[in-house]
Amino acid sequence: MHRTIKQVIQARRQTEGGGFQVRRPLPAPGVRYIDPILMIDEMGPVDYLPGEAIGAPDHPHRGFETVTYMLAGEFEHRDSAGHAGRLQPGDVQWMTAGRGVMHSEMPSARIMEEGGRVHGFQIWINLPSRLKMTEPRYQEVAASQIPEAVSKDGLARVRVIAGEALGVSARIDTHTPIIYQHWMLQPGATVDQPLAADCNALLYVFSGELVAAGKPLLDGEMGVLGQGDRVNLSVPETAPATTQLLLLGGVPLGEPVLQHGPFVMNTRQEIDQAIQDYQQGRMGAIRQG
Repeated sequence: MHRTIKQVIQARRQTEGGGFQVRRPLPAPGVRYIDPILMIDEMGPVDYLPGEAIGAPDHPHRGFETVTYMLAGEFEHRDSAGHAGRLQPGDVQWMTAGRGVMHSEMPSARIMEEGGRVHGFQIWINLPSRLKMTEPRYQEVAASQIPEAVSKDGLARVRVIAGEALGVSARIDTHTPIIYQHWMLQPGATVDQPLAADCNALLYVFSGELVAAGKPLLDGEMGVLGQGDRVNLSVPETAPATTQLLLLGGVPLGEPVLQHGPFVMNTRQEIDQAIQDYQQGRMGAIRQG
């Protein structure tokens, strides 16, 4: 059964971190999350002049996962567990915050000094209650290691960060079944993508125009999919450019979600404990240099 689009949500622009601009389709008014997807932030695209670039200085996380996917620019990250690295275009960092880490995500020294374009995504994915306090884990995958596939007619291309598409499977390990795919569809492209019937799923268009389940979606619009085991994606032959979108989803956890800023737990008591642990330094500190 093909899925239909049961709701269309327009992304809203706002500032996050140290003041950088994002487009956020989720959460939205009346839609707190789409289990297990908690948040979708499109960072930029923004073109910085030298000295203008902004990031997210030291901040805590507990109880969920953050997935950072760079399309343009460079970000450097550090955490309280001693991890440090640089994300470049096409790279993915899948961070399981678990019981808690301090984390920073800042433009690279080169971007800070020279300026340049920054564009990417950060997605928050909930963890089941049994894994809320698991040990933090990082999976960093270079652009060259992200599986890609192209349709037989050459009009559709996909990068598979999580899940399966066009015969290829992701190399990232997820705690629960997750879908995270970056589709690039040329004018005239048509794709019939299978989806597990027990998954919630959504589409976010961030460039161009799409027809999904017979309904148009434009740049900055998110379509929440109904039930079914596949979705049809197409781009009109008259479209002026390639359409780019994310297909996201996962098996719903069906558990209470209590969020307080960067803490996502199941009960008020767990949130209070997270705040206390953070305030008392039990989530550690980031070593600079």
